[in-house]
Amino acid sequence: MIGTIFVALVAIEHIYIMIMEMFMWTSPRTMKTFGTTQEFANSTKSLAANQGLYNGFLAAGLIWGLVYPNASVGLHIQIFFLACVIIAALYGGATSSRSIIIKQGLPAIIALLLVLFL
Repeated sequence: MIGTIFVALVAIEHIYIMIMEMFMWTSPRTMKTFGTTQEFANSTKSLAANQGLYNGFLAAGLIWGLVYPNASVGLHIQIFFLACVIIAALYGGATSSRSIIIKQGLPAIIALLLVLFL
């Protein structure tokens, strides 16, 4: 049960990131969250929306794994998408901001460990 809760939290986090990147990229709150300026946000709006779409796909995959009718198959789907989140966080941490590893990678790592061992 706790693994399911953590997987759901990771999915919710990625839905929130998707919303910020796709629909709120130039808002003061989102610019503060990502440490961007108005000029940067305006010039990267379409790139951020594309990135947000990918975060939405990660969330959709995690939700799919949670609701899949065959629990065994659902578990494998969750493992795959948690691994995708972790890889994306590691890449983002290496190329953009190290805080991504903690903010996105750590919850996914915890969820993966819970799913695998509980």
